[in-house]
Amino acid sequence: MPMTSKIDTLIYDDNKFTENEDIIVSDETITLVINKTLTRSFSISPDSLKDFSVGYMLGEGLINSIDNVEEIEIDGNNISAKIDLEDFDIKKELIVGSDCFGGWRSKIDFIDKVESNFIIDPKDLLENAEKIREKAVIWKKTGGTHIASFINKQENEFISREDISRHVAVDKVIGAAARKKLDFNNSYIIYSGRMPADVLIKIARIGIPLIASNAAPTLSGYTVADEANITMVGFVRGERFNVYTHPERLKSI
Repeated sequence: MPMTSKIDTLIYDDNKFTENEDIIVSDETITLVINKTLTRSFSISPDSLKDFSVGYMLGEGLINSIDNVEEIEIDGNNISAKIDLEDFDIKKELIVGSDCFGGWRSKIDFIDKVESNFIIDPKDLLENAEKIREKAVIWKKTGGTHIASFINKQENEFISREDISRHVAVDKVIGAAARKKLDFNNSYIIYSGRMPADVLIKIARIGIPLIASNAAPTLSGYTVADEANITMVGFVRGERFNVYTHPERLKSI
C-alpha cells in the first residue's frame, strides 16, 4: 500500500489563490487479530505491517521474543498473528493499545529495571539524530509523519521507520530489530515526538537502555524512565541536548 497520495489543492499567498498538486500522507485502519481471540484496530501508515505486529506484541508484553511468533499473515488491512506463549490469556488482559495512554502506573510495577552496560559518545548521538532527519523521506514530502530509528553500532544497524503515529513508528523499528534478532540491550532509539509513559514502557519491556528525541518528555515518561533505569535524552537539536535520567550512559559524564 502506498505511503502517500496526490491531491489537488488551492494555495492562498500574496493576496491570491493558485491551483497546486500536493502530496499527503496515507493512513489506514489496520486490524490485528492475535490467536483469533484478541483484536485491536489502529490508524497507522500502511507499510511495514509485519514489523509493526511484532513490535506491538513485544512492547505490550504479549510475547517475550520473536521466537514466540509462529505466523503472521497479512490480507489487505487485516493482520492475523499466531503466537506460542503459555500465559497469553493472562497477558492479553493487561494491554490497552499502541496509541493509548492507559494505566501506566500499574504497568510499570510489572516491568524489571533495564540492566545494561551500554555507553554512548554524545557526538555519536548528535550525528545519528541528524541522520534520522535525512531518512525522514515521507515527512519531507508531506510533513505528516513521525520517524523512529533503532541503532546498534556493534552490528552496524540503523533501522528507520515512519508512521503517522509516533507510537507505531517505535513499534515498527522494535519489530524490525526483533526480526533481525538484534541485541536490544546494546541499542537505542531516536525518534520524533514527545516521550510519554506508554512509549517508555514499550522500550523498558524489551530492555532498551536509552531513548532520545528532538522533543520534550512528559512527567509520566520521565517517571517511567527514572524507575526503569532508562537514559532519557530530549531536545536533541543542533549540537545540544538535555539528559533527564541516568546520565551515566553518556561517555563524558
